[in-house]
Amino acid sequence: MYPNKSNNFCCGGGGGFLQSGFKEERLAYGKIKDNQIQKTGATYCIAACHNCHAQIHELSEHYGGHYHVVHLWSLICLSMGILAPNERTYLGPELQDVLVPEYIEPEF
Repeated sequence: MYPNKSNNFCCGGGGGFLQSGFKEERLAYGKIKDNQIQKTGATYCIAACHNCHAQIHELSEHYGGHYHVVHLWSLICLSMGILAPNERTYLGPELQDVLVPEYIEPEF
């Protein structure tokens, strides 16, 4: 994205703002980040922070970006083959069945 690194823009959900109750203001501020993401043409956005994930996911839906927002840990687990089917909520259809671990019935 441009600008990036120390000049990058906040998604608008950090610092507790996600839970502040000012949804319209939060979405308006987040438009800057959504524009950045959409300009890349990417179909996925990776977020390491839970607040960023929730905010960017909402921005994608609100502004019609239609990009998937995935937690960083989801991609790490997916690459290791340990991401369970019920943890694939935010993945697109092309990744839903990648390396699905075999379900083993627990012994009690």
